[in-house]
Order: sequence, then structure tokens, then C-alpha cells
Amino acid sequence: MIKQVSFRNDVLPLKNALYRLALRITLNSAEAEDIVQDTLIKVWNKRESWAEIDSIEAFSMTICRNLALDRIDRRGSHNASIDEQGIDSQDSAATPLEQTQQRDSVALVRQIIDSLPVNQRMCIQLRDFEGKTYKEIAAALDMTDEQVKINIFRARQTIKQRFTQIDGYGL
Repeated sequence: MIKQVSFRNDVLPLKNALYRLALRITLNSAEAEDIVQDTLIKVWNKRESWAEIDSIEAFSMTICRNLALDRIDRRGSHNASIDEQGIDSQDSAATPLEQTQQRDSVALVRQIIDSLPVNQRMCIQLRDFEGKTYKEIAAALDMTDEQVKINIFRARQTIKQRFTQIDGYGL
């Protein structure tokens, strides 16, 4: 049975997930948008071989990841932060002090995630923010399931340790 892949129904809906992955890698909104455009063009140019691809999503994520990594290799070091967005939802019953503490905690976690090694950052992005399975992440990032689990475990440990260390400083 030959599977039909539709650019409109199967590839375009991945646009937001591709953007978030590219943004997590490059830490630059404009670059992430460019990478998504380049990814969609590359996927479109391979349309003759879509039927041979097991997962168009994993294929697209792999292209996006490779383009983003190429960009940061060309750019060199990156010191920007992804803290362009505020807290997604605020508790309306929280006091201004609690809201400020929550906002500071979210900013701190984002800063810690941004400082993780690229593989850990990508795995955390796909697992915790995109909700992908270990198998999907492994396919998208060209890793084994075990490597994905190890990267996620190490990333979470690092986030926890650094957050505790920084948040508890001076107590």
C-alpha cells in the first residue's frame, strides 16, 4: 500500500513545531523563521520520494535540525536568549509579588535551557514542549531511543540543579 503524503495536510501543519525546534536551537526568531522556510522548500523539493519516507514529520524535523545546526556553526557562538515571550498563563488570584516571582522563575528556567548543550536542548524541546515520544525524537534527531532518554535525563538534572542553586542563592 502506497501512502499518500499531502504537503498541505501533512507538511504545513508541522510549521509551528519546526519553528519551535529551530528557535530552540538558534535562539533567534528571525533565523528560526528563515530555517522553517528553507525546511519547507527542501521537503517540497523531495516530493517525488515522499512515498519512500517512513515519517514525513521525522524527515522534516531532521532537515530543520540540520539547517539550524548549520546556521549556528556558521554564526559561531550565540549568547542570545529566547525570553521573548511572557508567561503563557498567569494565575489571576496571584499577588503582584507572586506574579513577579513566577515570571522570574520562568525566565530563569528558560535561561538554563538556553545554556544546555544543543542535543539536550533539542531533546527537551521535542519531549517536554512538543510532546513527542522518545521514538519520534530519536527518528527526528537521528539518535537511538537510549541516547534520547540520556539527553533528556541529563538536561532535566542540570535544569533542576542549576535552578535550585540559583534560586536558593543567599538563603
